Amino acid sequence: MRSAPEPPCVSFELCDAGVTLKGDRAMHSTAEDRTLLPEHREEVAELRAFLDRTPAAAEPALLRGPDGATHSLPPEVYEALMVVVHALAEGKAVTVAPVNTTLTTQEAADLLGVSRPTFVKILDEGGLPFNRPGRHRRVLLADVLDYKEKRRTQRRRGLDELTRLSEESGLYGD
Repeated sequence: MRSAPEPPCVSFELCDAGVTLKGDRAMHSTAEDRTLLPEHREEVAELRAFLDRTPAAAEPALLRGPDGATHSLPPEVYEALMVVVHALAEGKAVTVAPVNTTLTTQEAADLLGVSRPTFVKILDEGGLPFNRPGRHRRVLLADVLDYKEKRRTQRRRGLDELTRLSEESGLYGD
């Protein structure tokens, strides 16, 4: 009887500078350095396929270190890894950052999917708090994420209201 092949393993190594993915990319303090590029797409695609066909288990996922030691992953860490694996498998770069990270106006604009001048206008109109440690403005990632969620909620409410009005006036068919 053949045993099932061992599942692909993503190992992480804790170090003073941060976390290293497969020993080849250290994460430091700038957004560029925290960005993981989809350099190993075949391996990541295999991992994604494995994760997609593996049913959710009652037991937590395990992380195996370079020394072979294992540790169970909390559900939120497992979910974060799933998001990273799926994005990398789709050829997208992934940036991992703590919520208290500060962003440049360009980084924040990219996160919101708007131009930098549009983002600066949002700041000037009081849409988001910012600080100016030197000549350039900085915003907290947490504030940008809150703003993004509020915008999403406002859009959803607007669409719900349009749908309701269309239904009331008979424009929204059954």
